[in-house]
Amino acid sequence: MTARHFLLDTDLTSAEQAAVLDTADRLKAGRRTPGPADRPLADRPLAGRSVALLFEKPSTRTRLSFDVGVAELGGHPVVIDTASTQLGRGETIEDTAAVLSRYVDAIVMRTFAQERLERLAAAASVPVVNALSDHAHPCQALADLQTIRERRGRLAGLTLTYLGDGNNMAHSLLLAGTLAGMRVHVASPPGYEPFEQVVRHANEIGAATGGEALVMHDALEAAAGADVLYTDVWASMGQEGESDSRSLVFQPYRLDEKAVEVARPDVLVMHCLPAHRELEITAAVLDGPHSVVFDQAENRLHAQKALLSLLFAAPTTGSATRTAA
Repeated sequence: MTARHFLLDTDLTSAEQAAVLDTADRLKAGRRTPGPADRPLADRPLAGRSVALLFEKPSTRTRLSFDVGVAELGGHPVVIDTASTQLGRGETIEDTAAVLSRYVDAIVMRTFAQERLERLAAAASVPVVNALSDHAHPCQALADLQTIRERRGRLAGLTLTYLGDGNNMAHSLLLAGTLAGMRVHVASPPGYEPFEQVVRHANEIGAATGGEALVMHDALEAAAGADVLYTDVWASMGQEGESDSRSLVFQPYRLDEKAVEVARPDVLVMHCLPAHRELEITAAVLDGPHSVVFDQAENRLHAQKALLSLLFAAPTTGSATRTAA
């Protein structure tokens, strides 16, 4: 039996993505009552199971949401700072995967290169989940879609405009958004666009779902008429040495009052956090009436619980077809 992995947004079909969001909404609505021990067994698919949470990068929302989420699904989260393990001293990913597969029922990893997750999944006999890599942030994108759908009642046909670096977050929004039938527009400085193969793959998905992926260079043009405005930090983890130079390059892509003014009157403002007020987003916008950033943060918990529920819902013979976009 082949384990079901979630390494990219496209490891879910459109129908599965919608089902995960439906489950996330239901789990969110019923989270506080009854108590965890009294919930139906179907809502505790990790009962008697353990999940390793591997962190090669610092984390707040990812660590807390997976830790709490696994526990609320009836499982035992094992949080591991890889720097304090043999993996941090040179043990191979493959050996680590083989050992963990004998101890735990799933592995969640927050890491650097996507290739590390691919190697981990190839050697593991249990599900592997991408909690963040330099290439993609698919769990965050699920939470984002849940948040948008909560506020707008739908996803298909909406325009999400992302302003800033064409990074892992941009990649996941392109893939997850078009999978949901959204128009995803990314405005980045020349030389900082998302990977061409990701944009191409997103448009291939959009051809079937009615979605669209478009890369632009004019921030206000991209923001015009948008249903959702989204941004992320200008210098991701590992790019701290480029912060000053990036701050100059990305100034025209700040999510500010001008961007909000040209978007739809009921535009949603999103940021995956942590945010640097007055850099990639102004304080007035982040803390303003259009902002749903803390709903996004909360929904990491619910969307990830729903994802894990899908992975453990029933035995599978393999994941949905994936391409290394």
